[in-house]
Amino acid sequence: MSIFVTADGGLTTAGYGLFVFMAFAALIAAGAIAGKVSGRKMTAKALAYCALGIALAEVTSYIKVFALPFGGSVTLFSMLFIVLIANWYGAGTGILVGFVYGILQFIQEPYFLSVLQVCCDYLLAFAALGLAGFFYKKKHGLVIGYIVGVLGRGVFNALAGYLFWMEYMPENFPKSLAALYPVIYNFSFLLAEAVLTLIVINIPAVRNALNRVRIMAAD
Repeated sequence: MSIFVTADGGLTTAGYGLFVFMAFAALIAAGAIAGKVSGRKMTAKALAYCALGIALAEVTSYIKVFALPFGGSVTLFSMLFIVLIANWYGAGTGILVGFVYGILQFIQEPYFLSVLQVCCDYLLAFAALGLAGFFYKKKHGLVIGYIVGVLGRGVFNALAGYLFWMEYMPENFPKSLAALYPVIYNFSFLLAEAVLTLIVINIPAVRNALNRVRIMAAD
């Protein structure tokens, strides 16, 4: 056990304090760095929408349709809010906002084995949702970007599975599929949420509402 991490992999009071500080610092840095990446300064309005997207993602991540026994769950469209930020402001902003959200997710449900595990399970996995921003100018960019972002998150979660979680594979899991266990486990809940989200955002009324919000969020 250290000053920041308990013996069972959770966070101490000092650990929570450190990660809350890091989350706020990262959000401020995200605005500055994203501005340099995109070649334009992030406005106060854009920063406010980024903060709102993170807040909505965090709140909806608590609303779980179902949860798997070793982590991972289908939530009330929590990934969508990070993807929307990427779709509105581009990949640079989306990746950095996803990174901040990953810190908050670690605070919410912390488990620390190593720095690499935290990066794969939290920081890089949620930052990958920002890859959606590379498609923001394309037709159906939100849908394409959302799919790419979810797949990107799944790659990092599966990598963490191979590196750190294979020993938790159930004994009754088919031996012929053992090599695919991290992929099957992680993409089972990610794709389930993705399908539900894609159905909802393609409802005409929802699609029109999101388009209006995008216009409002524009710099």
